Amino acid sequence: MADLYRELQKLGFSQYECKAYISLLKHFPMTGYEISKRSGVPRSMIYEVVGKLVDKGAVYTVPSEPVTYAPLSAKELISRQRKEFEQSFDYLERELAALESEQEVDVIRRISGDDLVVEEMLDLIGKAEEELWLSIWEPQVPLIQGGIDRRVKEGIQVFTMLFGKPENQVGVTFHHDYMAPEVVEKRMSGRLSIVARDQKEVLIANFAPNTVAWAVKTQDPALVLVAVEYIRHDIMMAELTKELGPEKVEALWRNRPELFHVVTGKRFK
Repeated sequence: MADLYRELQKLGFSQYECKAYISLLKHFPMTGYEISKRSGVPRSMIYEVVGKLVDKGAVYTVPSEPVTYAPLSAKELISRQRKEFEQSFDYLERELAALESEQEVDVIRRISGDDLVVEEMLDLIGKAEEELWLSIWEPQVPLIQGGIDRRVKEGIQVFTMLFGKPENQVGVTFHHDYMAPEVVEKRMSGRLSIVARDQKEVLIANFAPNTVAWAVKTQDPALVLVAVEYIRHDIMMAELTKELGPEKVEALWRNRPELFHVVTGKRFK
């Protein structure tokens, strides 16, 4: 019986209301005095308790002398409670979502763990409506290749800056050839990876050896813009390197102190 009381209390019934209602289910109609006697609800409180049950529609009065009470059937009570709760949930879902959408631009979610970060990357890939911008490293390719191939078949444009082998293709792919990937990895203390969709949402992650991967995910327009522009500039730099030749580009930054610091994060010696 304790379990039954506990579940009814979740629906907003007090313990005394539970006892009175269940007693009426077993024996009805009954006077207030009889309900008190059978349920254990104190006589001094029984009419207040029964009155609340009447207000909730769980109990109704039977015209008689003296007045007696009868319960709404259990099936009808549960049906009514379910309907009321569903209406409340629908209302809350609608109204709370409206409030949430007003603030979601400022929300930055933090994710930790290799599997969770990859899962969030796939989530963005799956939600894209028009285009995806990626900056990824070779070890991530097998983890997202299937998702990318499906989206490409569905007509989603995918532009990828890839730190990896020339034969790997992830949508329209550009390869980071204008400096050794090791230089970038050392400067960033890991493999900075980006997935951005539709100019609306971005995930910025970092995978590092012997360290748990981390990421931030946001719809903040400023961060989305910066991330996509970062990829665009990397793509253009990669294409310029093809035209000029990687040796010329490397000689340029290695021999100029200010560019050496920009590329490596270290002072020129």
